[in-house]
Amino acid sequence: MILGIAGGNGLEHIRKDQVETVYGVDVNAAYLKAAAARHPELEGILECIRADLTEEPCHLPEAELLVADLLIEYVGLACFQRAVERTGPEVASCVIQVNSERCWVSDSPYSHVFDGLGKVHHHLDGEGLEKAMRAIGYRVAKSLEHGLPNGKKLLRMDFQWA
Repeated sequence: MILGIAGGNGLEHIRKDQVETVYGVDVNAAYLKAAAARHPELEGILECIRADLTEEPCHLPEAELLVADLLIEYVGLACFQRAVERTGPEVASCVIQVNSERCWVSDSPYSHVFDGLGKVHHHLDGEGLEKAMRAIGYRVAKSLEHGLPNGKKLLRMDFQWA
């Protein structure tokens, strides 16, 4: 299951002969339609689910693997915990952006596109994510950092059901 699938980046890595079903979850129906259209090779295994993870109840099927890259910052830890508990994955893999003290959006001519996101953005760090996942029975299996400009970094954390 991929939470926040958007337009389907990364789906090209799915091996149809190794996966029975891939659930693509997003709040935006247009994104789901675009993801399915971009990946016709996944017809029959890609199931797109329109869901707002911030709303109760949010119905999600069970999944063995859950991927949430650059999503938790926008739904918050409590909503993410609920999604993990509902899907019951053996492994949950997450990427979060850890921000510098300056700003969470890098300065660019296009930064105005993100003006409204400040209302839903949650500041996260690896310690807080680990604590939230431990509270629902998961332990860190792997953690990797990748530095970005302006002192920011991407932090990947893979969690295993304990």
